[in-house]
Amino acid sequence: MDPNDLRAFAHRDWEAAASGKQQYWAERYRGEGAGPARLASTLLLEHARRLGAAGLTDGERGDDLAHHLELTDRLDRAARALARR
Repeated sequence: MDPNDLRAFAHRDWEAAASGKQQYWAERYRGEGAGPARLASTLLLEHARRLGAAGLTDGERGDDLAHHLELTDRLDRAARALARR
């Protein structure tokens, strides 16, 4: 893994990325209606079901969330460490 790629990722303008995603879907909605967003959400749900995520127990969902939160924390710490360089 290239350290410069990690630094670029850590320094990415995350607000702009989120705003760009919202703008993209707003433009799609204005031009095509709700169909594309509905299709995307349906495909994501089907993908989750194929992975077995839809059948998780509450405990498994809690474990999955805890794992994601831990990963997010580690990525945030790495981003801060790289930002100091």
